[in-house]
Amino acid sequence: MNTRIRIVIGVVLIAGLAAAVWMWATAGRETTDDAQVDAHVTPVVARVGGIVREVRVKENQDVEAGAVLVVIDPRDHEVALDKARAELASAEADAAGAQVDVPIMATTSAGNVSTARGGVDLAQAGIEQAQRVIEGADARLVTAQARQRESEANATKTARDVERFKGLLAKDEISQQQYDGAVAAADAARAGADSARSQIQEAQVAIRIAQSQLAQAQAAAAQAAAQLTTAQTAPQQVAASRARSASAAARVMQLRAAVQQAELNLQYTTIAAPTKGIVSKKGVEIGQVVQPGQPLMTVIPLDEVWVTANFKETQLLEMRPGLAVIVEVDAYGGREFKGHIESLAAATGSRFSLLPPENATGNFVKVVQRVPVRIAIDEKQDARQLLRPGMSVTARVYLR
Repeated sequence: MNTRIRIVIGVVLIAGLAAAVWMWATAGRETTDDAQVDAHVTPVVARVGGIVREVRVKENQDVEAGAVLVVIDPRDHEVALDKARAELASAEADAAGAQVDVPIMATTSAGNVSTARGGVDLAQAGIEQAQRVIEGADARLVTAQARQRESEANATKTARDVERFKGLLAKDEISQQQYDGAVAAADAARAGADSARSQIQEAQVAIRIAQSQLAQAQAAAAQAAAQLTTAQTAPQQVAASRARSASAAARVMQLRAAVQQAELNLQYTTIAAPTKGIVSKKGVEIGQVVQPGQPLMTVIPLDEVWVTANFKETQLLEMRPGLAVIVEVDAYGGREFKGHIESLAAATGSRFSLLPPENATGNFVKVVQRVPVRIAIDEKQDARQLLRPGMSVTARVYLR
């Protein structure tokens, strides 16, 4: 009986000792197997469309940054660039002409105003001159009409005297000399009447000429006034010319941007590796028609790999950046890599899910959440040659 008790006591002591050793060995560390290797996955996309002329890489090929991966047929983009440059040259010529027109328009407009004002003054002087001529011709006409009436009255009187003297001469009651004097007086009176009629006709002609000149002067005055009104719009014309110049300059800037875009599009026909890494997921072939934004392949830089370990929130009490970590990689039979905590995520993984939880809906079930912890792999461990994104690992964090 005593032997059995001693055996039981020995077993209990051994179990207690083993438990104590296990607790001592596992104290001060946190472990999770919800962890995997991560790295930057850089997509390579087409920025312009076209037919693929060359594909210079193969799947899983190691490439340097700037190495040419794909070449798209550049001919369409070369034509577009030539067209954009031609349009830019035309716009620059138009802008230069519009810029030269501004001072010319300003000078011409000022000269037109001065000329138009001079034309108005000259036309007004012509009107006044024609009016004076008409007034003088009217005065001459009145005088000539009065002389005509007087001359006709004298001619009538002298003609009657000649008739009366003619009878007296036949009776020898007057002398031949008196009769000849009466005839001469009658001829002179008729000549005076004819001269008065001629003066009237001359005055009437002068009036008609002066009236024609007045009409011409008035028409010239109206035209000069219209020209002055047009010339007085010089500030608006200059402003319009400046606006056209500004519009032409803006057009030049727009087409310069178009040329730059065409140059960029031509450059985009040569697709280079954005970073050093390994080509993966290549989905482009020669002769394929690609569209802007179409994924062609990915480049994964393995120079920088890390581990994302999803620890339970109950394991984070003493975790902080800088703590040592041992990473066991399943793919290599548990081979260990040394590392350290680089950072802790700002939220749990569920918060970044497509449908984050809504605990206020009424059906709440408490679930322990996991927080992503980024673990950096220490250098000089050949991690680049061995670790690949997505590999499963076990992360063990040493809290002390």
